[in-house]
Amino acid sequence: MEITIKDAAKAYLAENVQPGSTLLLTTDDGSNRYSTVGGTCAIGDKFQFVALTDDDPEYPITLENNADWILKTNADTELYLSNGLILDRVFNQLSLRDDSGILDSAVGLITYTTEEKSKLDLKKEMQTLGTRIC
Repeated sequence: MEITIKDAAKAYLAENVQPGSTLLLTTDDGSNRYSTVGGTCAIGDKFQFVALTDDDPEYPITLENNADWILKTNADTELYLSNGLILDRVFNQLSLRDDSGILDSAVGLITYTTEEKSKLDLKKEMQTLGTRIC
């Protein structure tokens, strides 16, 4: 899969993401540990980029891009993406679209250090353990 990153979006990412980071393109709908919202009303219509200082093995699909970012996604997110994927910055917001139209006109960006991601992993592990006990 391929994504074109427009100049305005490139500049924004360069200002806000540490060089060498891995960027994940994922949904922001409560379906994954990076999501900042909850509930099923948002499924598949909100997206976010998550900048990590390390890779996340749960996001193995590489998105080829013209900005030389390490950009990954997973199969759950890929379901909502199609040909002609473009990231732009419009009205001070990251905007994601493809050949079908605008997917999200206000794509979020969250950054995590290795330590912060470790806490997310621990939280996920504890939640899994909790479901085993109950």
